[in-house]
Amino acid sequence: MSEALDWNKNIIKEFRENEGKVGGPFEGGSLLLLTTIGAKSGEPRTSPLAYAMEDGKYVVAASYAGADKNPAWYHNIVANPKVTIEVGTEKFEATATVVLEDRAERDRLYAKMVSMMPGFAEYEQKTDRVIPIVTISR
Repeated sequence: MSEALDWNKNIIKEFRENEGKVGGPFEGGSLLLLTTIGAKSGEPRTSPLAYAMEDGKYVVAASYAGADKNPAWYHNIVANPKVTIEVGTEKFEATATVVLEDRAERDRLYAKMVSMMPGFAEYEQKTDRVIPIVTISR
């Protein structure tokens, strides 16, 4: 198993054992668990993601820490926007929507993520791709 998968696995375990609270780089931040269905595998895949709120929707960035490609979970939601999210002790079905067509809206939401978590500004500087924003609604 890769180091990143191990790291995610440990965060997911800590999240579920501590009612949605984790330490380390996410301590005190807003974290959710996003479960998608693998676009190729058809298997459930869970990813811990930082989020912001906007009009009752969860907002996440497909930053992949500034890598030059989108994360696997992004490809999964493009293939199947029906997802499950866990926030705190709550778990529910939701629909993911990519915000890319309206570039001004995408930029506004990304700036909101940066204001909450400045590391997102570094991710944007590390890559030439436009980092997609995704909203998740119940």
